[in-house]
Amino acid sequence: MGRGPSIAARKGAEDARRGKLFTKFIREITVAARVGGGDPKSNPRLRMVLDKAFAANMPKDTAERAIRRGTGEGGADQFEEIRYEGYGPGGVAIIVDCMTDNPTRTVADVRHAFSKNGGNLGTSGAVSYLFAEVGQIFIETRGDAAQEEKILEIALEAGADDVLNEDGYTEVLTSPSAFEGVKKALEAQGFPLVQADVGMRPATMVAVPGEHAAAVGKLIEMLEDLDDVQKVYSNADLGTH
Repeated sequence: MGRGPSIAARKGAEDARRGKLFTKFIREITVAARVGGGDPKSNPRLRMVLDKAFAANMPKDTAERAIRRGTGEGGADQFEEIRYEGYGPGGVAIIVDCMTDNPTRTVADVRHAFSKNGGNLGTSGAVSYLFAEVGQIFIETRGDAAQEEKILEIALEAGADDVLNEDGYTEVLTSPSAFEGVKKALEAQGFPLVQADVGMRPATMVAVPGEHAAAVGKLIEMLEDLDDVQKVYSNADLGTH
């Protein structure tokens, strides 16, 4: 039986993934601070990304430097937000949100990822109408009916739009404006949140035929791996949660 990668190799790969994740968080913190100010108490967008960054063990001083850069105290912030839209194999819709200091480079990288994996980059608005911006909170409930009922009660009382239960998880859906209040209400009751974010949610999912599923997966993975890409959204149902 072959040996797996060494501990050092695994740690190196993990450090590389963490470094890439931190780079994305730093850009998001910087832009959030530039747009809404450097105080997370009055800037929900900044507060949300800081929560995610600290949950991923980003050092506080790293986050603070990014905030200062966004507010102009730590050098000029040249990043801009750009959204690309396109189609993957099987006609699935894909949205790619980027933060970049070089749009020419970014669009070339995104277009290359689409074309290499059987997709094509579309024009602005090509697929965004198939999605809605919503707050999504996931809690692992493992089919516990009592817990699901309590989450439903708390979430709706706090202003959630809908609560769904599937595959051992409860998904709470909110408007972007209600997201923070619902999240706080659930956290106050001690529910461990698996994921909590505001993003683009497809109105319906599209089943991907077997011959296209691998290519769609590779396309999404390649896009997510680009330094300038912050988030990738798709309506592809690849058979995983």
